[in-house]
Amino acid sequence: MARRSKSSHRWMQRHLNDEYVQRAQREGYRSRAAYKLLEIQEKDHILRPGQVVVDLGAAPGGWSQVAKQLVGSRGEVFALDLLEMEPLPGVNFLQGDFREQMVLDRLMDLLAGRPVDLVISDMAPNTSGVLAVDQPRAMYLCELALDFARQVLRPGGTFVTKVFQGEGFDDFVRDLRSGFQRMVTRKPRASRPRSREVYLVATGFKS
Repeated sequence: MARRSKSSHRWMQRHLNDEYVQRAQREGYRSRAAYKLLEIQEKDHILRPGQVVVDLGAAPGGWSQVAKQLVGSRGEVFALDLLEMEPLPGVNFLQGDFREQMVLDRLMDLLAGRPVDLVISDMAPNTSGVLAVDQPRAMYLCELALDFARQVLRPGGTFVTKVFQGEGFDDFVRDLRSGFQRMVTRKPRASRPRSREVYLVATGFKS
């Protein structure tokens, strides 16, 4: 029990001393993850005024904040997460488990047939610490996000997803390349170096 307490204390100290945590607090973002999306935006210009955006795995709302700022008053942001999220002005939030058909149907009802310009997904499963269990769970969420993107994206639309490198990664990349004109891999500076996470940015959806 003492070891766990020390480990938790060390994690909290690293978190509080983290450059991006401190920046998020100063600049009013809900999470350090906002800087991952901002760096992707800087490199790939995926967000523009007037777009319709869907944010999967949105809580606590860092990516939705960035998206809403950049799409402006003419754009719309729809956010979904299993966890509760404090309201954000101009963001339509739905709480539910994306793996459940009923929740997906509710999200589709919210979209009401709007063609979507961009689907962003920062979803990740609750981890057990067992790679053979966690990796398939993570890849399953990526595949669900991609299936959803294929249903709602307009021709030429963009899909961005967090992926953990490991079993299933290469097949998923091939699948993305076949459905989009261009795909790049990004490892934002705000992504912790030891993390296996990368972000795949797929543009030019082939409907």
